[in-house]
Amino acid sequence: MRIVIAGGHGKIALLLERLLADAGHTPVGIVRNPEHAADVEAAGAAVVVLDLESTDPETLATQLEGADAVVFAAGGGPGSGAARKVTVDRDAAVLLADAAERAGVRRYVMVSAMRADDFVEGSDDVFQIYLKAKAEADANVRARRGLDWTIVRPGGLTDHDPTGLVQIGESVQRGKIPRADVAAVLADVLTRNRFVGKQFELIEGSTSIADLELT
Repeated sequence: MRIVIAGGHGKIALLLERLLADAGHTPVGIVRNPEHAADVEAAGAAVVVLDLESTDPETLATQLEGADAVVFAAGGGPGSGAARKVTVDRDAAVLLADAAERAGVRRYVMVSAMRADDFVEGSDDVFQIYLKAKAEADANVRARRGLDWTIVRPGGLTDHDPTGLVQIGESVQRGKIPRADVAAVLADVLTRNRFVGKQFELIEGSTSIADLELT
């Protein structure tokens, strides 16, 4: 599979790229900063240098042609401020969906955030703006009949070693999860084409990733 990952230099994305490459797939990481290309290539992925905040769906679609799936793993990042929560976490996710539809790529996997829909309307708190941006991006993707979407909403992210044991559900208790386990769930969702049309929260747990079910 050729899988294009927006936010290709993110921590989860780099782990996902390595998993996909090691399994014989062809990951492609989209990065804004050309200085990040070497890290993405070291993870086993090809690189597209493109700023999602300053491009358009038609231009992005040309980079998606021939892909089997796209993953949105981009984010404004810590300390980026409220404006980039909107332009990256929401607008870039919508842009990727627009481009995927133009390129004929149906499979879209979104990395979102736990409890995104619980944002406080009208708040000027950056975290609340982040949650709202994620919620609005998710809603946009869910409404698209042209996409076979899956939305993954992980809990608090850690850099701990992966366990391969997680818990998923439409809503689960608050918890943490290693980024490496999030990447492994994403790889499983993509390569086994699982949970199409589903949205779920994800934390560490006691179920093997290969045995996950969503009721």
